[in-house]
Amino acid sequence: MALIKSISGIRGTIGGKPGEGLSPIDVVTFAAAYGTWLKKQGHRSNRIVLGRDARISGSMVSSLVANTLIGLGWDVLDIGLSTTPTVELAVPWTQAAGGIIITASHNPAQWNALKLLNHQGEFISDADGKALLEIAEKQDFSFASVEHVGKISADDSFLTQHIAHVLGLPWVDQTSIANANFSVLVDAVNSTGGIVVPDLLKALGVRHVDVIFGEPTGHFAHNPEPLPENLTAMIEKMKAGKYDLGIVVDPDVDRLCFISEDGTPFGEEYTLVAVAEYALSKQAGNTVSNLSSTRALKDVTVAGGGTYFAAAVGEVNVVNQMKAQQAIIGGEGNGGVIFPESHYGRDALVGIGLFLSHLAQKGIKISELRATYPSYVMSKNKIELSADLNVDLILATVAEKFKHEQVNTIDGVKIDFADRWVHLRKSNTEPIIRIYSEAPSESEANALAQEIMQVIHEITQK
Repeated sequence: MALIKSISGIRGTIGGKPGEGLSPIDVVTFAAAYGTWLKKQGHRSNRIVLGRDARISGSMVSSLVANTLIGLGWDVLDIGLSTTPTVELAVPWTQAAGGIIITASHNPAQWNALKLLNHQGEFISDADGKALLEIAEKQDFSFASVEHVGKISADDSFLTQHIAHVLGLPWVDQTSIANANFSVLVDAVNSTGGIVVPDLLKALGVRHVDVIFGEPTGHFAHNPEPLPENLTAMIEKMKAGKYDLGIVVDPDVDRLCFISEDGTPFGEEYTLVAVAEYALSKQAGNTVSNLSSTRALKDVTVAGGGTYFAAAVGEVNVVNQMKAQQAIIGGEGNGGVIFPESHYGRDALVGIGLFLSHLAQKGIKISELRATYPSYVMSKNKIELSADLNVDLILATVAEKFKHEQVNTIDGVKIDFADRWVHLRKSNTEPIIRIYSEAPSESEANALAQEIMQVIHEITQK
């Protein structure tokens, strides 16, 4: 069993003893800590929004969270089967004090988690997360007396409201999408994407929509992370040539990737690249992604007259940098699109609206669109070290060795070369350095990673 407590929430496998897996006791403890922390923020609202994806344990965990919160005196607005971005939007729409999404995102079915939001519908900060963890550790909470117990109300209209919101966004071009007469195949991995993505496509004017794994049972038909190796059924169906594009989302619908008409993966790293190019064609501005995302975003940003900025890994870090740089678009290379005109959270529904508008206005095949972008290949490796080694010193030594290159140390060490980069990040739980590299070809990306691994080996020998 596994249980991971962090500043962004609690995540674990369902079952086991308390503290070893995500047991009901752990769920109640963390929900109580969140409710207690939120009371200290002093918001006028007494409402917390609660939503979940379709995974098997969702109903149980959601009930535990809701009843814990009303036990603290909160009123809970349960929006039921939902998406992470829908809950993020529902919090400010209802002027709630905060929100919780019950989802383990792309993790397999045995996992679940509590994702925690502030009153803006954004993930809580590092400092707030640490304060919440301390409350949970000390069990420093006090429940309400019977006359002050909160209440639970339900409203399942927010997916429909989310679709209407996307239709009203700048640069979402329903007319062009309808005129393009797209034929689309959707893989919704047996979660809430099966409910909302087809409805969104039809509202956008797409007349031919087929869905695989659309029933929101939580019994995921494949590993739910939207990577090519997990999308074999989608890819095979696309190869038959019946569809113009394939759309894939993860269980909580904040990640988005596409499959080209010939069955070739568009590449989740290029979801943000394409949407950013479209945004920059409408308005000059800045873009942001994390340090481990493709350089292609920087390339299209510069070509579009904007400036690219990098952020430390983690959605909250990307959002903070986007606000600081007033970016018009940003996100992460895992298929996460953040469009400030909508909200500061990864949103696959927003990404679909913008991407289809771009493709329709271009009037070309999705494979042809992909061919217009600089082509990079990423390699992901790790090097295991002995526990007695000082990983921070190793990273500092690597940074010093390559100081003649462009080096960024806000999150580990990233070294930018002329047409490639490598990013080194240490694990917080074990003596491991993760090595991400990107270059014009797979062999070059692997070679760069091996070069850096050899440098680390030489440092450790000294």
